[in-house]
Amino acid sequence: MMLRLQAVDAAAIERARRAAPVVFTPPWRISLGLYAVALVLTGLAGYCLWLFNASPLRIWNGLGQLGTTLMQMFPPTAGEMFWDFMAAMAQTVGMAFIGTVVAAILAVPLGMLGARNVLPNWLARFLLRRSSDVLRGVDQLIWALIFVRAVGLGPLAGILAIIVSDTGTLAKLYSEAVENTDRKSVDGVRACGGGPLLGVRFGILPQVLPVMLSSVLYIFESNTRSATILGIVGAGGIGFFLSDRIRTMNWEETSFIIVLILVTVYLIDGLSKAIRTRLISGKVAGGLTGLH
Repeated sequence: MMLRLQAVDAAAIERARRAAPVVFTPPWRISLGLYAVALVLTGLAGYCLWLFNASPLRIWNGLGQLGTTLMQMFPPTAGEMFWDFMAAMAQTVGMAFIGTVVAAILAVPLGMLGARNVLPNWLARFLLRRSSDVLRGVDQLIWALIFVRAVGLGPLAGILAIIVSDTGTLAKLYSEAVENTDRKSVDGVRACGGGPLLGVRFGILPQVLPVMLSSVLYIFESNTRSATILGIVGAGGIGFFLSDRIRTMNWEETSFIIVLILVTVYLIDGLSKAIRTRLISGKVAGGLTGLH
């Protein structure tokens, strides 16, 4: 079906102007307010650039140095360290996987109890939500520094950092998903004689499970990238080799490590996307609903 646009004459425009004058000519207070906000933001941005010494000359010189560094990074090579780099990359993926799985399990009770339709008590819900905010409010890198001091160098510190940070993040995502569920399913389970736990099991969980698993897959994909940085502070993985090569200006091996990280993240991204697509189709939720 094709839509024909009718010509708008001057009389129609004038009628529209009389009907909604604010659309055509905003009041001067609104215009002045917008100009004032734009002026303040422009001034603040200029002050920050001056404070950080972000001069055009400095940026230009930095781009030239960056170009020289990029030329030294080709061709990427691993030399005799190929299998060491591969083992470290596998260790990084293992850190992300274990940390994500444990965090996903620990976040289930926090997320469920943090939802208004599961825990009506506002004080208990408030304490649970604020505890989740504390966990996710501190960056993984800071948690890694804390756990390196607590348990020593190695992947364990990185795993603990991922667990603590992601438990808070997933708990928030879970609670929001639970609060957006349909109450009718829970009422149906309760009408059949089911208790509160069965209401959550058969009324809420089938609705939110695809969302929860999709969130876990995305967090795992993100942790694969962030786990490479945790190694810089001594939490194991490929990050240790990356920081060491950058510090010694071994740019060819640095380039190889970066390419290795990109390929790994690309593969995990493709795998998680395929799994998320399958989950969105509702097959998991439908299969879970049929388990009685």
